[in-house]
Amino acid sequence: MSIDAASPTAADSRREFDEDWQEWHRRHEEARADPHGFLAVTGLHWLTPAPQRFPDLPGEWHTGAGGPVVALGADEELVVDGRRVRGRHEFGPIAERAGSTVGIDGGVLEVARRGGHDILRPRRPDHALRLGYRGTPTYPPHPRWVVSGRFVPFDSPRPTTVGAAVEGLEHVYDAPGRIEFTVDGVPLSLTAFDGGRPGSLSVLFTDTTSGVTTYPANRSLAVGAPDEQGRVTLDFNRATNLPCAYTDFATCPLPPAENRLPIAVEAGEKTPYERLAGDPADHS
Repeated sequence: MSIDAASPTAADSRREFDEDWQEWHRRHEEARADPHGFLAVTGLHWLTPAPQRFPDLPGEWHTGAGGPVVALGADEELVVDGRRVRGRHEFGPIAERAGSTVGIDGGVLEVARRGGHDILRPRRPDHALRLGYRGTPTYPPHPRWVVSGRFVPFDSPRPTTVGAAVEGLEHVYDAPGRIEFTVDGVPLSLTAFDGGRPGSLSVLFTDTTSGVTTYPANRSLAVGAPDEQGRVTLDFNRATNLPCAYTDFATCPLPPAENRLPIAVEAGEKTPYERLAGDPADHS
């Protein structure tokens, strides 16, 4: 997209483009800093068949084929679906990438399943990482990075195994197809996964800015549903960091090997200040 700076219409379009991006970015930052969002996560605990206690949580926990189970002491409780729970509570089997949130003293607890493992992640609004958060640096938005592409579906969704921010952990996603596009005459493609809304897509990628100005492990881009001709729009200005860019308590997936772009995507979110200056929270 080219813009004639002398054209009032072009100037208006550019101003509207910038304002739309600013509003999107504001909403995204607001959601990221939610009192119970991932900036509030204070720990990551892996459940095993052997009962164990964790210093920052009530109860004694274990898991097995029937899912996570907690045995709460006489003076301990959780709030599950709005009701206070004491004694023994069974959560039942949890599907991969699913989970539930229960109330604990001072915050909430995420009981979830990631990479074939049941996990616990407490989230407390007064966590230092959240309280010290000052926003994420970004590249200035530019229409150059709004790129037209074409979604090419696979004959059937392909199970795709990718690594994770946690060493030794793997995630498996069904990839419905790939997105083909061109930047500065260079033909490129990205394997796509299902997005957050029906029909939409999501891509994980790295590029030659990764580890230089952007987070080394991954960035994510939401893509709207393809039209009847398979056309999609990749707005790299809205490329975002995943939770692992901020906290070591995340289990984020890494991009598939073919999603390492050989170009510099100088758009979207950069490396968080927390990774540049050191996390304010103790993640040891």
